[in-house]
Amino acid sequence: MTEVYFADSYALIEIVKGNQKFFKYLAAKLITSSMHLAEFYRSILRDFGQEAADENLEIYSKLTIPTTKTCIPFAMILKYHYPKEKLSYADCLGYSLSFQLGIKYLTGDQKFRNKPNVEFVSK
Repeated sequence: MTEVYFADSYALIEIVKGNQKFFKYLAAKLITSSMHLAEFYRSILRDFGQEAADENLEIYSKLTIPTTKTCIPFAMILKYHYPKEKLSYADCLGYSLSFQLGIKYLTGDQKFRNKPNVEFVSK
């Protein structure tokens, strides 16, 4: 059975940048949100230019799932309870979606290193 992960923008960026620690997740089914895809696009645009950003948008847009109304309370409670961590709205929503779907949140973001339900990959 193929493993499924919710890939945040950090994970997607590291895959495109060639971080070999993330390559094993290419064999899994990855999903993400349009908010993470927007963060991903901005980063690729900044680091590699618009052509690369457009090409990767085409590839990774197939992984997006909608944000659900039911994930909002958990996400905003998380953001509210961790103000010093300055968690992004996208990350809070994605993390909440991963719980709802019963899958791990794939990231290398230090803010999620010790949180439950996280597949943390260090650089």
